[in-house]
Amino acid sequence: MLAAGSGSRFGGAKLTAPWRGGSLIDGALAAAFAAPVRSVTVVTGADPGVEPAARAFAEAHGESARLRFVHAPDYAEGMAAPLRTGVASLPDDTTGAFVFLGDMPLIPPAILPRLADALAAGAEAAAPVFQGQRGHPVLFSATLFPGLAALKGDEGARRVLGALGDRLVIVDTGDDGVLVDIDRPSDLAAR
Repeated sequence: MLAAGSGSRFGGAKLTAPWRGGSLIDGALAAAFAAPVRSVTVVTGADPGVEPAARAFAEAHGESARLRFVHAPDYAEGMAAPLRTGVASLPDDTTGAFVFLGDMPLIPPAILPRLADALAAGAEAAAPVFQGQRGHPVLFSATLFPGLAALKGDEGARRVLGALGDRLVIVDTGDDGVLVDIDRPSDLAAR
């Protein structure tokens, strides 16, 4: 889970902002722990409150044993830095990784096994789509980790995904939660 940004458009401390009786990051963590994964790695950076908030959520939901943290010291570079840090931290026997964004609290858990099934069937990556718009999380095969590790600056994985053609499987969903990200305080109020 990428949770290293400063939340500048939000005014800072975005992921620890109050939301639905907890913190904003709780929604993304709930989805990540619902995924068919052995562990959830939270990549931290600008906000020192992210790690304690994530620990509190994991403890409250009996998931502490599956929670890992890694700090991206170069988080200010942009989106590529925490992505590189997260990929580099994965165990050598990792076959794939979901990339969750900490500011996307409404990911529908039902889409996660469907993405995993696409990878198991041979896709190099799988992503949800709602009404023709690609969303999150994206599930990457380990074959793509070198490309993710080579990213620089404020680019996410769009270039890596764009080069895949039909090796990127798109999984339709009727839930717009795959598109909902929180950038400003007004976005919280709308959800």
